[in-house]
Amino acid sequence: MPPADAVAHLSPERWATANRLLIRKALAEFAHERLITPEEDGGGYVVRTDDGLTAYRFTAVRRALDHWQVDAGSITRHRDGRELPLAALDFFIELKGSLGLSDEILPVYLEEISSTLAGTCYKLTKPRVTSAELAASGFQAIETGMTEGHPCFVANNGRLGFGADEYLSYAPETAHPVRLVWLAAHRSRAAFTAGAGIEYEGFVRGELGAATVERFHRTLTGQGLDPADYLFLPVHPWQWWNKLSVTFAAEVARRHLVCLGEGDDEYLAQQSIRTFFNTTDPHKHYVKTALSVLNMGFMRGLSAAYMEATPAINDWLARLIEDDPVLKGTGLTIIRERAAVGYRHLEYERATGRHSPYRKMLAALWRESPVPSLQEGESLATMASLLHVDHEGASFAGALIERSGLAPAEWLRAYLRAYYVPLLHSFYAYGLAFMPHGENTVLVLRDGVVRRAVYKDIAEEIVVMDPDTPLPPEVARVRADVPEDQKLLSVFTDVFDCFFRFLAASLAAEGVLTEDGFWRTVAEVSREYQEANPRLADRFRRYDLFAPEFALSCLNRLQLRDNRQMVDLADPSGALQLVGTLRNPLAGF
Repeated sequence: MPPADAVAHLSPERWATANRLLIRKALAEFAHERLITPEEDGGGYVVRTDDGLTAYRFTAVRRALDHWQVDAGSITRHRDGRELPLAALDFFIELKGSLGLSDEILPVYLEEISSTLAGTCYKLTKPRVTSAELAASGFQAIETGMTEGHPCFVANNGRLGFGADEYLSYAPETAHPVRLVWLAAHRSRAAFTAGAGIEYEGFVRGELGAATVERFHRTLTGQGLDPADYLFLPVHPWQWWNKLSVTFAAEVARRHLVCLGEGDDEYLAQQSIRTFFNTTDPHKHYVKTALSVLNMGFMRGLSAAYMEATPAINDWLARLIEDDPVLKGTGLTIIRERAAVGYRHLEYERATGRHSPYRKMLAALWRESPVPSLQEGESLATMASLLHVDHEGASFAGALIERSGLAPAEWLRAYLRAYYVPLLHSFYAYGLAFMPHGENTVLVLRDGVVRRAVYKDIAEEIVVMDPDTPLPPEVARVRADVPEDQKLLSVFTDVFDCFFRFLAASLAAEGVLTEDGFWRTVAEVSREYQEANPRLADRFRRYDLFAPEFALSCLNRLQLRDNRQMVDLADPSGALQLVGTLRNPLAGF
């Protein structure tokens, strides 16, 4: 690719649009997190910079959960009596003190913002697809058609480490087919773990095909090596070129690692960027890889140590769902992480602590595809799509409601029974919490109606907070000691504040369903669940879903404080940034 082509999407017009959209989000989310306090100003609002000399003026609608719906077109920037162009990098420098950005964090954060803006510019070059057209599309067209990323985080597409050419090759929105690089990893340093009924040889042959396995065997025997001494391990091409071939040079030189070349199947990167969907054969497993790029508060590695227990945790959860009539009755399933390979670099392990990024450079896991579970007439969509709004201001959720022919509240009720009720029951019956954001949930649709939900990203994300829930020893790592007053934040923060807040606002702005109608429906489904499960009444009282208010837990504050390691993985609840309270929108019902 000619060097100039890699930046062809960076035009003055698109850059101006991207900056306006990002400043809109920054004003909205920073006001929500009480980092800035907009003042009323002649029918609109004003935010002044740290030195008091620059003013950002805008109009906004304030909604439930202190949600600021800022009109992007209304934002202006003024200094010394004249209007200045909107420039996101200037915005963060001007508000550095208010945002708590240290001298050390600020430049890295600006780099993440620059990358996020560049990604928006690329998305602005794509053909304009309406939400209605997208709602009639296939699973991967929807997955790669998302434009916003995480709804709360302002710097949500940092991907520090990708060059411009690598962005075009590996970002999900570019929808570029990818072939994974395969390594042979010596069994003295690598381990394969799998769920019940899976053995290595058959599994790898099923994923790669017999011809590719034989080709890889020939590569090893051609170097005088015995294939029986090695495990096959897929890696992200970026990880091979930028990390493993250099940082793991000793392992390659000593033939602890042998590069086997690319596999034959083509994959598409998912919203999570390091997980791949097999487009050559959609019935085969997803592959999740280690990727040492900085994105949204973490280096996106994959721990070899964590891989060892991953299949067992998935098997335990699958059994729990299967044996629980309430969960099974909602149609909930998980796509299990069925097998994993982790590679341990012994010298880096001796040199680092257990949460170091150097211990997370080489591992992979295979997760089931949801495609084989589909019934006639069913289709799939990432739940993140519900928050997607097209260039005409039409929402994907609104398009599904239109397609369904249902009244909006009835459509919402079906969605809540599929997605939200399993979260409630998991919490109240087992003290079990998921990380149920839009990218971690796949919706099964029929004629636009949500029929059931599929949760994913299980082993790294679930937590059992109830000490009385029995866990087998191999699953014990998912148990966590969470303060009593923070337990229900797994619903209040992760579901209400970080997802429903945006969905309710979008449907209200579009005139599809009022906010009052949205939250009334959530309250009705919550009551319906509680009345159907009277044996849990004590827990319903102890953890009151209808409490007048709940703590405001702030995600951007975490990233602004430390964008390299947003949360101490040894003490996740201790890292929370709690600032005041939000009025619970269910309290009125």
